[in-house]
Amino acid sequence: MINITIPTPDVTITKQDAPELSNIYGFTDFHLIPRDKGGIFMFYNDNKELLFIGKARKLRQRIKKHFEDSVSVIKMNRDEVTKIDVCIVEDPVHREIYETYIINELKAKYNVDKVLFK
Repeated sequence: MINITIPTPDVTITKQDAPELSNIYGFTDFHLIPRDKGGIFMFYNDNKELLFIGKARKLRQRIKKHFEDSVSVIKMNRDEVTKIDVCIVEDPVHREIYETYIINELKAKYNVDKVLFK
């Protein structure tokens, strides 16, 4: 039997209510997310429910795209995101395994691919 554990976040950023600095949907700390590292990211709401999980070769660019892009899976629910956890995972195979595992273990609300629990 294979034992997979959810990695501990390397970076966590939270939404601010009335940010004074330049922001994207209330998030001002995108600079804390590595620009050139790969990994997985998880979007949470106020109730600590997992809304969406994704993976990326370049984390900061990919996460920002979810808030700026018109084709993002969460485009209708961007305001619901209040916390972003980022885990650095350089190996692409490991990213794939973690993403699929977490989607199904924590039942991410807006992930539609790789869902085995329906």
